[in-house]
Amino acid sequence: MVLLGHVPALHTPLPQAGGASGTVNGSLTTHVLNTATGLPAAGLTVRLAQLEEPGLHWMELGQTDEDGRCLPLLPTGQVKAGTYKLRFETAAYWQGLGYASFYPFVEVVFTVVDPVQKLHIPLLISPYSYTTYRGS
Repeated sequence: MVLLGHVPALHTPLPQAGGASGTVNGSLTTHVLNTATGLPAAGLTVRLAQLEEPGLHWMELGQTDEDGRCLPLLPTGQVKAGTYKLRFETAAYWQGLGYASFYPFVEVVFTVVDPVQKLHIPLLISPYSYTTYRGS
């Protein structure tokens, strides 16, 4: 399993990728929107894990920027076919806004069949619900 995470005290938010449209040239991207406010979920921690055998390998990623986006989680050429998991730390995000959250985190598990195809996995969140889908 490969896990990408961040160290909150040592990491600053990533810059917004690709201008206003959010277009990036990565193979795996995400975007998180707070549906309670209609605004991007800035500063939300995201971790990426890949199911691999054997053992564990750790790498750092970061958090969403002011537009609720991350630079490519896995840039072009680094994705392999297999099963992946994105973990969004929603409880800490909501606590930072002064709200309680029913879901302490959201995990989205998906399978990569074609490693050269761009994958975008958006997440829509509120304190009591979440939705995800395969984006473009």
